[in-house]
Amino acid sequence: MTKTPLMALPRHRGPAATLLQALLFTLPAHALSAADARAASHPTSVQATSAIRPVLFQLAAQPLERALTQFAEQSGMQVFYRPEELPTDRSPTVSGRYRPEAALQRLLKNTGLTYRLGHNGTLVIRGKSSPAKADSEPLTATPVQRPHRALEETYVTGVRTSLRHSLTMKQASSNLIEVTTSEDIGKFPDHNVADALQRIAGVSVDRVWGEGRDVNIRGTDKDINRTLLNGQHVASAYWWANDNLSRGFNYSTLASQLVQSLEVHKTPRADLDEGSIGGTVIVRTRKPLEMDSSELHVSTGQNYSALADRWAPQGSALGSWKNTGQSLGVLASLNWQNRDTRRDGLETFADNNLYTVTDDQGTVTENVYAVWGGGSALLQQQRNHATGNVTLQWAPGDRWDTTVNLLRSQVDIDNTNHNYLFSPGGYKLSESPPATVTNPIFLESDDGRAILAGGTLGKPDSTGAILDAIRRKAFIDTRVNDIDINYRGDHWDQHVQFGYTSARGGTEHDRLYRFTGNTRVAFRLDRDAVESTYLDLNPENAAALTHLSPLTRDWIRTMDSREHYAQWDIERAFSSGWLRKLQFGAKVRNHRVENHLTEGEIDLASSLWPSLSTTGLDQVSSGPSPFLSRANATSLTLTRYALTDADLLASVIDPVLRAGAMTYTYDHSAFFRIQEKSAATYASLDMKVGAWSGNVGVRGVATRQRAAAYDRDRLHHVDNRYRDLLPSANLSYHFSSDLIARFGAAQVMARPNFKDLTPNIIIEPTSGNGAAGNPTLDPYRADQLDLGLEWYFADASLFSATLFYKDISTFVYPHVNLEQVDGESLYITRPQNGPGADIHGAELQWQQTLGWGFGVLSNYTYTDASVPSADGTRTLELPGNSRSQFNASLYFENARFNGRVSYNYRSRSYGEIIAGSQSETDAYRQWDATAEWHWSPRLSLSAEAINLTEEVLRIRSASGIPQGFYENGRRFALGVKIAF
Repeated sequence: MTKTPLMALPRHRGPAATLLQALLFTLPAHALSAADARAASHPTSVQATSAIRPVLFQLAAQPLERALTQFAEQSGMQVFYRPEELPTDRSPTVSGRYRPEAALQRLLKNTGLTYRLGHNGTLVIRGKSSPAKADSEPLTATPVQRPHRALEETYVTGVRTSLRHSLTMKQASSNLIEVTTSEDIGKFPDHNVADALQRIAGVSVDRVWGEGRDVNIRGTDKDINRTLLNGQHVASAYWWANDNLSRGFNYSTLASQLVQSLEVHKTPRADLDEGSIGGTVIVRTRKPLEMDSSELHVSTGQNYSALADRWAPQGSALGSWKNTGQSLGVLASLNWQNRDTRRDGLETFADNNLYTVTDDQGTVTENVYAVWGGGSALLQQQRNHATGNVTLQWAPGDRWDTTVNLLRSQVDIDNTNHNYLFSPGGYKLSESPPATVTNPIFLESDDGRAILAGGTLGKPDSTGAILDAIRRKAFIDTRVNDIDINYRGDHWDQHVQFGYTSARGGTEHDRLYRFTGNTRVAFRLDRDAVESTYLDLNPENAAALTHLSPLTRDWIRTMDSREHYAQWDIERAFSSGWLRKLQFGAKVRNHRVENHLTEGEIDLASSLWPSLSTTGLDQVSSGPSPFLSRANATSLTLTRYALTDADLLASVIDPVLRAGAMTYTYDHSAFFRIQEKSAATYASLDMKVGAWSGNVGVRGVATRQRAAAYDRDRLHHVDNRYRDLLPSANLSYHFSSDLIARFGAAQVMARPNFKDLTPNIIIEPTSGNGAAGNPTLDPYRADQLDLGLEWYFADASLFSATLFYKDISTFVYPHVNLEQVDGESLYITRPQNGPGADIHGAELQWQQTLGWGFGVLSNYTYTDASVPSADGTRTLELPGNSRSQFNASLYFENARFNGRVSYNYRSRSYGEIIAGSQSETDAYRQWDATAEWHWSPRLSLSAEAINLTEEVLRIRSASGIPQGFYENGRRFALGVKIAF
């Protein structure tokens, strides 16, 4: 093959396709496409950049026309060719990191085609009959006898480019993956990364805080799926008092501006980290040598929470620079977001305690479940989130490429939480003697016991109304320091990556002020109602709650997670024969998590306490709440009550607490430390025989754990270790370049959650229940099978169907037993290994460009999953699973405007067992919309609307006892983006 060398030339990007069809061979190509007019401000082209630096190519054997399309997408170059001049033979496979010129040479080998770079920077592929002119001459058409057919342009901007890029990566992969990419800086499909993931088939998110935070994949819980940042673990922490350290990832700490792409690997490969049952999410971030030189993108805007009726600012800045030799680059970004939100809730707090209920006729019912309490909640939150990122990249030649990535995320969260409560289990039924219950209503739990679901709680002279006011100052601090080195040898390529990640979350103060008043209370709980009537007081009258409870307390909690890691990979690619790539590698990880709690309690012996105890709500209240829970309330639901005032609490009560009425003690019983070390090695090979291609490999991993906790005042340790051998196979059959069948088989494992491994007991601050760990737990282990068919029937279009099956042989179940803890009888939940679970399901995907700028994205997932109960007497739904999920988006784009309307549906999902019944979350559906208007090549305006129909989240037990009905309201965002 003859060639003209590629050169790094300045370029104006993207001449309009229609103009090119008429003029490319007769005029110099200087016109700009309106769809890509923003690129006019960049003096250096993507081609100029791409021609020098190595790029990761994944080009499967296929018709050359499609291979050139994928080459353009993966290299970032603009390619023109005559379809009739392309040979009909299939192109060779090109897989690995190459300079674009080297990749193109492999692609065009033995085709008789030549290539050159014209004045406008476009790459032109010519047949033997097309004479090449000198670079100094205008690019003109070659005279031909047959009717002229214009060159095809593969470069399209906007949403379709992102979709095409995503499908190209999916089609070329050796395993079953889903990919979502951003087509421009700050234009990721959702500002929240978890919300972007939920639009992928088989992925669902937890929206209990109004936005996506935790991710479930194919019916499996967040704790047995892993999220990796550029292939490595990211330490994660939480802020809420009832949260515990987990193996899941808190997506609310990740700024979407940093993300280049999201990959969901549904079938494993040997080179991917172990630890996932449902799937592995890999978040890829941007690199400076992959961007134009001297780029600067600035955005600013406001977000509005309709329920809180508050505006808050947000903004971001991202800049990149690289030298003229394209060997050294720096990227720096800063993202900040302030948000004021409100959440209205109707809540109950169930526990596993059993009570004796006596009605007004003297009838006694033993062993009855009753909620600790229930009522109307108001959460007001001010959140400040700042994320900074610096990436350095050095590629001094063809062989070396080194990237240093530094990331810091800081979230500060100030919460004010009020809950006006009735308390059957916490107060009325725990008194001696217990209050009688007039006209009690009983439901039956799944384990056959009765549940008190309504009635009138007597004893007007005892505590019947409670206001819990919580002032919480919380934080989450996440750090990543990562070094990634690639070396390309003559035969073997090597990759080394090592680094450190840490996360620290918790509360500087989580102070509960509890005010009480005496009254009888009538209540009723059913699937759709939390009703309460306080018969002897008015909740809007602050003077009705006359005392500060001695259970007023403060929690200072810290959750720490940190990991050091190091990885080495070596691979060799083969250009012919059935063996296409051979790969080996090893990885070591050292992970440590710790939990600390300092508890402030009222000192009943303090001389300050008697006067402080008579502080009524009226002394620290500035008035009633707004009307609450309008979407969930019935006529008997409490929707308004007196609130505390932060300034009055700080001036009236806090000085007395600091003066000695509250004492602080480090809680040894809440401490735990888990040290986990793992070492893994793997071997894999990629192969291709005719229409068959695939990847097979095996990964071996050894895990050592040491769990430490206090037994009274003595720190003790429990050791555990296990080994796993994890084979995997991914095979593909290409019926044609557009139709691919996939088959996957693998053994996978996921380590138990950290809170399940603790050798101590953690008392939940809300319900008073205990949760203990089991440091000798075995991991989750599963066999899985996948069978899929993918049809890439048009540009940026796909129809696919996938069947999947998982046989989880080892599962972890909670066992509830009554235990003595410091002389108090508490129900303690401990995890145990038990029988496994079967998961089987199907996924359907359809996405297509419809013409006239419109397109559609949609997918449906069905998952059937169940597990036996811990005692083996019944069948339960798998925690985290929803049987049906559906996502659909309709988008539109032209040169000046793009917009999208999205719908998400998730059927009923399931949780843990409390009070004899499994928790259930009602089916949830949500409409969102985004729009962007390009005012000029450098300026665009954006708008986003979230939860347009104001959907509510409803959680209840299978027996019909409500656990939480939450309203988060609509959110809106307006923004301005400027590119320099």
